[in-house]
Formats: sequence, structure tokens, C-alpha cells
Amino acid sequence: MTSHGAPESLPLTGERTVPGIPEENYWFRRHEVVYEALPSWLGAGVGLVLDAGCGEGYGVALTASLVDGARVVGLDYDALTAAHAAAAHAGARTGFVRGLLTALPLPDAAVDAAVSLQVVEHIWTPGEYVAELVRVLRPGGRLVVSTPNRITFSAGLGRRERPTNPFHCREYDAAELAEELARWGGADVSDVTVLGLRHGERLAAWEAEHGPLVDAQLQADPATWPEHLRALVASVRCEDFVLTLDGLEDCLDLVVLATRA
Repeated sequence: MTSHGAPESLPLTGERTVPGIPEENYWFRRHEVVYEALPSWLGAGVGLVLDAGCGEGYGVALTASLVDGARVVGLDYDALTAAHAAAAHAGARTGFVRGLLTALPLPDAAVDAAVSLQVVEHIWTPGEYVAELVRVLRPGGRLVVSTPNRITFSAGLGRRERPTNPFHCREYDAAELAEELARWGGADVSDVTVLGLRHGERLAAWEAEHGPLVDAQLQADPATWPEHLRALVASVRCEDFVLTLDGLEDCLDLVVLATRA
């Protein structure tokens, strides 16, 4: 804790992003834009939302602020992360628990929506993980799962090849993710839809002049970034990304929506 009683920031890892770090802002906003879209996907009358693999916890607080009347519980396995999230973001409609993603500490049909963003790529047994998300969903509940498109970190690699990102167990393309999620969820999952996240006009214009933005960030230490890159990354907002049904093959992130049958 800081001297004022506020929780200290979590350290950056390859398994989570945290707010408030200028050189991490691009990745943080890529997460945040999917949370911002949740109200349109979840609809009205949502009572309880699970954020599985919630990390720092900011998404739990954001979801509670966006989804009218919903209570949101965040779950993470890491003890330090879960404790930080609770200290930073627990409130009247938000709470946090520590637990395994492949053995969720919730009863069957307990939640109206299960959200798990940028998590499945870290899971060695994704079938067990998705089965647990589906188990805790009530019939008609919504499932939202996001993950990087394979080309973001491992362009040129094929299905089931070991990702170049050392923190990732497996990466997916759009068709593969939809097929696998339908297989893992079985007859309990319906209405599977895949969306792609890509750069909007401002970031696309920067790339037309300077080259791929993701590569520019990953190929150099932030301390050595040129000023035009540093300024852009710090200025990125949710409005700089778009979610679309088109062009899934070369989008940045994949977002799968499904319904509990």
C-alpha cells in the first residue's frame, strides 16, 4: 500500500496490462474498448457478470459503471493480483475472488454473463476453461471471450504451432477460435459470432507513414522509442479502434460472442 492507503500499481507482466502507464497505454486501450462494448452485447436486465481472469480489476469497475444495475465479480488465480484488485476496485456492486479458471468457485447457472478478455491464449486446457464459463452461465446468458489474432504476435505460424510470445500457450485465427469454442461448449453454446478489432483512421494513418504500430512497440525498448511513437502511444483512446464483422483474417484481436443454450 502507498502512504495514503491506496494500493500500489501491479508490475507489468506478459499476462496482464495495467492502467496509468504511458508506454502501456496502447495495449490497455485495446482491452478497454471491448469492455466499452459490453452493454450493447449483454442487453438489459443483467444481474450478475463474471470477469474471469480479471487481472488488475479495472474492467470489473468499468463493467459495473457501464452495465446498468449489474453486479460484477472478478476472478483471478494470482494471489497478489486478486488482492490488489479487491483493494483498488471493490465496491457496492463489485467484488473479487481468487480461484482457478478451470474450476470456477461458483455454482451452475450462477451468472447472467461471463466475460473473459485476453485470457484463453494463456490457458493450457482451453476446453476445460470454456466448459467452466458455460457451466456457470444461466440459460440465455451471454459469453464474451477475446484474444489476440495469431498475426499480432506470431505472423506466419500455423494452427497449434507454439506462439512466439512466451506467455502464450496457444494463439488462434478467427475460424479456428469459432470452431473450437463451439466444440468446447458443445450443445450448451449457440449463436457463436466472431468480431475483429482493428485500428481506426488515426492509427491507420500513422501506420501509413511510419509502419506497423505493434511492431514498432515490440521491437524496441520503450526508453528508446522515437518521440512520435511515444506521443502516439500515450494518446491512444478507445475511439482509435473499431470492431467489425469484416476482414477477420488480418484483424488485431478476436472477440467471440455466444449464448448459453
